Amino acid sequence: MRVLGIESTCDESAASVVADGKTILSNVVSSQMDLHKTYGGVVPELACRRHVDLIMPVIEQALSDAKCTLSDIDLISVARGPGLIGALMIGLNAAKALSYAAKIPFVGVNHIEAHLYASLMSTDTPIQLPALGVILSGGHTTLALIKSLGEYEIIGETVDDAIGEAFDKCAKMMGLPYPGGPIIEKLALTGEVVYPFKGGQVKGSPLSFSFSGLKTAVLYTLQKIDPLTDQHKRDIAASFQHAAFNDVKKKIEKALDTYSLSSILIGGGVTQSKALRKYLESFNVYYPRQELTLDNAAMIAGLGYHKYQGKSDPFDLPAVATLPLVLNPSRM
Repeated sequence: MRVLGIESTCDESAASVVADGKTILSNVVSSQMDLHKTYGGVVPELACRRHVDLIMPVIEQALSDAKCTLSDIDLISVARGPGLIGALMIGLNAAKALSYAAKIPFVGVNHIEAHLYASLMSTDTPIQLPALGVILSGGHTTLALIKSLGEYEIIGETVDDAIGEAFDKCAKMMGLPYPGGPIIEKLALTGEVVYPFKGGQVKGSPLSFSFSGLKTAVLYTLQKIDPLTDQHKRDIAASFQHAAFNDVKKKIEKALDTYSLSSILIGGGVTQSKALRKYLESFNVYYPRQELTLDNAAMIAGLGYHKYQGKSDPFDLPAVATLPLVLNPSRM
């Protein structure tokens, strides 16, 4: 079964063809990083305009790379949320139009769930469930109990900034370019953990995250330093990164103990960080392949294969900016 996946949740226009939920025949991603780096973050209006220009060329390229045509596609799978509402609508409407014109069924899937599925796509090892699902990205920081594919329980999430967003904002405070995560990681290699930064604790929710206080601590530290030298930046980067990743590690450890879990499925762009992987090296973690870490359509197509129940979603299926992880497939 060949599935065409479409992804447009934020600032990547992507399309992919995947066979039987796992075999990637093509995976095309057009990044908008060059467009948004001037502003230090994603500008929704500009992202939507770029999606309009790129969505069909990207789909055509994905079909070409897979050496197939639309008539060879059995199902269209598209991210319907969460994400930027305008960007989501462009991808979703493209999927609906292709579905209607070519009489191919389509399904809308959850972008966060697809990030978890990216880890399943990347291994042939059977994973014992329940397992801990971890999403670390520019838009999401979530811990979820994975009972089965499509059945989840949220056990912790950020109450303010996502972890990737916090990295970007701290980098911007130090005058560093966007995206900030890779730059901070590079600076931290030659820095020392000399500032007592800490991840935030959420009252009554020990597995939830808060990065706003950590971000504020960095701001106040910068305001006290004059002049700000390169070594100061390296030390702040190292101290900030340690606080953020150590906080993630401690909450993952607590979640594993609380729910008696042994395996972790992790997804999202922050998982590219070598520093993060060192913090988590004592755990049994299943990571997505490199090309499946950032937003991509292969994970959308792969998940759609499992979500499809022989019936197309209705054409009035809405895009949802704050779509949560669902409890079971019927609630998609």
